[in-house]
Amino acid sequence: MLMTATIERLPEATAVVTFSGAMALGTSLKIADSQVRAAIADGVTRLVFNLNGVDYLDSAGLGMIVYTYGALREKNGTLRLCGVAPRVASLLKLTNSDSFLPIDASREESLAALKL
Repeated sequence: MLMTATIERLPEATAVVTFSGAMALGTSLKIADSQVRAAIADGVTRLVFNLNGVDYLDSAGLGMIVYTYGALREKNGTLRLCGVAPRVASLLKLTNSDSFLPIDASREESLAALKL
């Protein structure tokens, strides 16, 4: 299944990116990555990656997430993940990425955490 990503811009330099499908090496991931980078360049500093529809994550998908985390940190911003499936969560744990990537159960929890 092709990966899709939709970006919802919210007030206060916040956006939610909702992914579905496999976050794996390929054109779909490159397009999503360029859209996320453009949003950050346009002033977004608080970002939620909603992974509710993501059933698979490879090293390229993980790399995109980690890159986004770093790009936001450079701008004193924040990245939060939500809706992480068990299979994806196990990869984040295996790579120790869960130690620095905040993970919430739902989009609402992520957005509430960004308001702090």
